[in-house]
Parts: sequence; C-alpha cells; structure tokens
Amino acid sequence: MRLEGKVALVTGGGTGIGAAVAEGFVAEGAKVCITGRRQAVLEEYTAKFPRDKMIACAGDVSKIEDVKRMIDTVLGFGGKIDIVVNNAAAELHGSVIDLDPAQWQQMLDTNLTGPFLVCKYALPHMIKGGGGSIINVASIAAILAVPDMAAYCTTKAGLLGFTRQVAYDYGVHKIRCNAVLPGAFRTEMFEGSFKGFAESLGLEFEEFVKIWGSPAPLKRVAKTEEIKGLFVFLASDESSYATASEFTYDAGVHNIDAAAFNAQNFVAVLAAARAAAAAK
Repeated sequence: MRLEGKVALVTGGGTGIGAAVAEGFVAEGAKVCITGRRQAVLEEYTAKFPRDKMIACAGDVSKIEDVKRMIDTVLGFGGKIDIVVNNAAAELHGSVIDLDPAQWQQMLDTNLTGPFLVCKYALPHMIKGGGGSIINVASIAAILAVPDMAAYCTTKAGLLGFTRQVAYDYGVHKIRCNAVLPGAFRTEMFEGSFKGFAESLGLEFEEFVKIWGSPAPLKRVAKTEEIKGLFVFLASDESSYATASEFTYDAGVHNIDAAAFNAQNFVAVLAAARAAAAAK
C-alpha cells in the first residue's frame, strides 16, 4: 500500500482521468476527496467506494470560496493534506480571432487560476504537515500546437511554468510539484470534443477513435485506467527525488513533429470519411 495514511485532494475527480486517479489512490491506501462542478456525478462516483475512503465536495476551482470549502472538506475528512492533483480543466475550440474575450478569460480562470487557488490554500497545510506532492495535469497540448485550440494550449503551457515555480519556491518545505502531460484518452472531454466532428464526417465514433490514434507510435487512444499508476508513483515516496518535472504520457506523440502529426491525423480522418461516403 504505497499511499497508506496519505490524504489526497483530486479536482475534477468525478470522471475521466481524475476519477481513475482517485480510484488508484484509494487502492493504494489513501483517503481521497474529489471535487467537481456536478454534485450528482460526484455522488454517483463516491458511492462505489467505502465512505471512510472517499468523499465529494462540489465546487468550481475558479471561485475562491469554493476552493476554501474544498480545502476545509478534505481537512475535515482526513485531518491533513498530503497530495493535491490539479486535474479540473475546461476545453474550448477556437483560434485567437474566433475566441470571445470572455471565453478566453473563462479558460484562464479554470485552467490556470484554478490550480493557483487550490495550491494557495492547500500549501500552508502541506507545509504544516511536513511536505507532500502536488501533481498538475497539463496536456501534450502544452508543448504541441493543436489547430484551433489557442486558449487550451496556452493555459496548459502556462501550467508548466506554474509547476516549476511551485517546485522552486516550496521545495525547501519538502513539497514536490510535477506535471503530467497526457495525450489522447477516452474521457468525457475527448468524446465531447470529437463526437460531433466524427458524425459530421459520417464516421462511427469508434472508427474515428481508431483512426485518431493511428499516427502515434503506439497507434491508439488510451483508456483512463492506464494512467493511474503514474499518479500513484508521483504521489508516493517512490518519486521522492522528482520535482519540477514534466511527465509526458501520450503514446509517443511528443516525439513527432507537431505539424506532421496533426496533418497525419486529419488526412487519415478525412480519407476514412471519403471512403465511408463512397461506400454508401
């Protein structure tokens, strides 16, 4: 049990990667508080676990009072904070010209200000407890440009800088801060982004997913449960010498030229769409 006696806060923990991480933490002995904006989703997920192992706190990480309530909830549940996973995020398509300033601000508030607020109010308790591990969930989009994803790519890149700063400033307090850069995972966000696109091309979504993952060296899109082991490692003492580091977890996409990868993706998808149309 690598996280026995540890207490964790996982934002965006009701679905997708956050849910998989929370499950992995509980399996390794931790007590976990998950947060998210949808109370019903959180309650449905926590019901799968023993009440003394997981608790939910609904709230928006971009709002100060909500974040303070999250911190109070995890402290009331576990008495301390050893691990923070900043996973809550928003995704929005649009180029710089297309984005409304209010949309841009919303992305900044959720994807950058959110982790800042969580760390701001969690860090004093982590320092008091003698240290801990903060894991910020960025994206492969932090280091690769993605078509029409200006706000998302920018905020995720900014999160890498924030990760390094927290690691530098609080390492003296035995607090480690690292970033995970996931690639394509079968999450609710992934399906929300691409289902409509696949349908517009006349493709079955499962076929689209298969095609979308094919340009990567491992030739596939991942399941969320495949990533929880990395988070357990970063949350545990096994990674005691790792901080200010970026852990790419993307089937090797970061090793491919961004323009070539995007071109391969869209060419493959469009070719499949044309074939599907011709077959009808």
